[in-house]
Amino acid sequence: MADKYNGEFYCVKCKAKVEAEGDIVVNDKGTKMAKSKCPVCGTTLNRILGRA
Repeated sequence: MADKYNGEFYCVKCKAKVEAEGDIVVNDKGTKMAKSKCPVCGTTLNRILGRA
């Protein structure tokens, strides 16, 4: 089961902070990122969480 992140993301399309829940993934450089969908417009949201 993948880890979940529940918190604040910044939506570039809406230009506002939104609350959402997303999955935590690790990119090629080893940085943890939370990925989710904006509940308002449906755009993909990313939040960098730091090193794994």
